[in-house]
Amino acid sequence: MNFVAGYLLIITKDEEKSFWLMDALIGRILPDYYSPAMMGLKMDQEVLGELVKLKIPRVWQVMAEHNVMWTLVVSRWFICLYIDILPVETVLRIWDCLFYEGSKILFRVALTLIHHHQAVIEQAQSLPDICQAFKQITQGPFVEDCHAFMQKIFTEPGSLSMATLTKLRTTCRGRVAEGEP
Repeated sequence: MNFVAGYLLIITKDEEKSFWLMDALIGRILPDYYSPAMMGLKMDQEVLGELVKLKIPRVWQVMAEHNVMWTLVVSRWFICLYIDILPVETVLRIWDCLFYEGSKILFRVALTLIHHHQAVIEQAQSLPDICQAFKQITQGPFVEDCHAFMQKIFTEPGSLSMATLTKLRTTCRGRVAEGEP
């Protein structure tokens, strides 16, 4: 949370505006992400896994074959809202969309990164290879050209409705609460 709060202060240069933006994030956009149990974060990582299974099944298969939990490779993406993951200009554009459209933007970004670099992930032969691939896909020209990247997040993953996310969240919340992967 400190990364997010710090970015908000740097961007707004106003403590009260930063406070209200943080309030919107914690209370409305990302509920339970920063709670002690982090249920919202855990649930959304599982939701991403389900979305990958539906939209990019070969990547999901690689993850399943190597028993890689999504939390291992994407928890930092979601909890830090891509700070220190993607270039600053790209992060700020993502945040604009996050405040306007809500949490589904986090999934659009993740799905775009994974889909665009599917071949890199599919080449992984082990857990360390997969972890390295997920680090690699967040760097380079694809994410540095924020304008092109932002266009891609609205086209590459295809349709992603809030109804679909709500349904998946309900399913995944139950699994996370029971302690299942």
